[in-house]
Amino acid sequence: MANLTRYDPFETGLEPFDDLFRGFFRPVRMERELPQFRMDVKENDKAYTVHADLPGVKKEDIHVSIEGNTVAISAETRSESEQKEGEKVLKRERSYGKVYRSFSLGADIDEASASAKYNDGVLELVLPKKAAAASKRLAVQ
Repeated sequence: MANLTRYDPFETGLEPFDDLFRGFFRPVRMERELPQFRMDVKENDKAYTVHADLPGVKKEDIHVSIEGNTVAISAETRSESEQKEGEKVLKRERSYGKVYRSFSLGADIDEASASAKYNDGVLELVLPKKAAAASKRLAVQ
């Protein structure tokens, strides 16, 4: 009976050039996926409301910036690696680092009356819409 072998369509058979083309035609896989936070955005006639899940983040480490109709949220969690004598870490699943998310809304935001609250790991933004400027009619002379 014949031996079964695995066929690699990207194998060139040219030993010195195999490393040159490796990963060029195949998608590159990232080692670690960047953490992302989830959020909900709601709208009514007067304002937008954003709820963003940021568990484990201190409110001092959350930054929100508003420019026109663009909102940017960034947060940072720090690793607390307190190890006692004779103790070793067997598994670490909690991530730490910086997360950032930016999005645009349909109308400009009134930055002066915008508000932010952080409670139980959820950031709530209330972003009032700017009043639309009334159009001015010019008289032709």
